[in-house]
Amino acid sequence: MHWRRYRRLKTRFRAKYGHEVTMKTKKIAAGEFKARCLAIMDEVQAKRETIIITKCGKPIAKLSPAEDKTDDIFGFMKGSGFINGDIVSPLPPEDWGNLA
Repeated sequence: MHWRRYRRLKTRFRAKYGHEVTMKTKKIAAGEFKARCLAIMDEVQAKRETIIITKCGKPIAKLSPAEDKTDDIFGFMKGSGFINGDIVSPLPPEDWGNLA
């Protein structure tokens, strides 16, 4: 982010909320990232902070921790149904009505 724009945003935020915000991002050169890729990914996961990867001083990629969210499709209705009566033995023909 350009420093003038950052200063403007910081001033607006301070005026609106009464305090500053510090961003938890680190910048790292692409060559250093390439050399220490796995260690950096472990660090991002452990510290839950974002790393910006730069090339010639310009940001080219952002590495941020993945969410540990589980799939909501499976098990979302668990405990909402109930069994009424015997579900193993077949029904007598008169209970089938017009289907028999």
